[in-house]
Amino acid sequence: MKTVSVYDSVGMVLVHDMTQIIPGKYKGSRFKKGYVVKEQDIPVLLEMGKENLFVINLEDGGVHEDEAAIRIAKAAAGIGIELKVKGEGKIELVALYDGLLQIDVDKLMEIIDQEEVVLATLHKNQVVKKGQVVAGTRVIPLFVPEEIVSTAETVCLDNAIIRVTPLKPLKVGLVTTGSEIYHGRIKDAFGPILDKKFGLLGSTVVHQIISDDNDDMIADSIKQLLSEKVDMVAVTGGMSVDPDDRTPSGIRKAGGKVVTYGASVLPGAMFLLAYIGDIPVVGLPGCVMYHKISIFDLIIPRIMAGDKPTRSDIKKLAHGGLCRNCETCTYPNCGFGKAF
Repeated sequence: MKTVSVYDSVGMVLVHDMTQIIPGKYKGSRFKKGYVVKEQDIPVLLEMGKENLFVINLEDGGVHEDEAAIRIAKAAAGIGIELKVKGEGKIELVALYDGLLQIDVDKLMEIIDQEEVVLATLHKNQVVKKGQVVAGTRVIPLFVPEEIVSTAETVCLDNAIIRVTPLKPLKVGLVTTGSEIYHGRIKDAFGPILDKKFGLLGSTVVHQIISDDNDDMIADSIKQLLSEKVDMVAVTGGMSVDPDDRTPSGIRKAGGKVVTYGASVLPGAMFLLAYIGDIPVVGLPGCVMYHKISIFDLIIPRIMAGDKPTRSDIKKLAHGGLCRNCETCTYPNCGFGKAF
């Protein structure tokens, strides 16, 4: 791209739209990006106050915006992504199926470090639906140097940076703790809610065991479910710091290696994540039963997509981890859980 006198611009290509304003009559794009300047356009351009123009000489070569955007989008797109051409150098990346959106943010930063490239995405680690637009890309000028496009392709060479991973349907074992439930004083309300929540994610609660607030009984219940070859164990109740709340110690007695006990997420502060071998064990606080959206919705889909959240991953949720408790919930179209 270069600046030339309007008198020297004939045969060259405009690199951006040019607006003409005629007071009381007209305001709009008089010359579109990509227009090849003609001799008869010079008086009009001068009347528009354009004595110098940003142009590209067709003989200088380069990659056209349409081709550049397609090449960058193809490089960035991984599994579960299809491309839709929107015209004028714009490409949308669309989810092929329901699943967890995963973004390699470091590589995304490398690509957009080139000032002429635009690649915008939704926030990572959220469940997206088939047909949902998850990213869009374009280049800013009409033509860009080949080096810019090839650099973006090289960044994505080993691993595409935008992908949708399907959620694996898991067999979930559920341990519900609480002396009041175990002794029949009240009816369990947590089980039906979790049955529905897991079901919406394509998984099934295959066995629920009711346990007293006792370390050994909780541990034995977990071990029984593991012997039944479940893919995940969820334990409810007994997650606070009261003397009778024995769930964390029961998980440890069953062999659980705790990743984190506690999360800077509201609702969800008393969440526990552990592993027994490769099997995830989650301790779910009471807020999962009372709140439509909670820590459950931030972590469980990631596990179902094959991710293994670390303590650091969960700590990062503190930034964006406060639910606004909106009267009408719009999650995931809000800031909840959008860690940096």
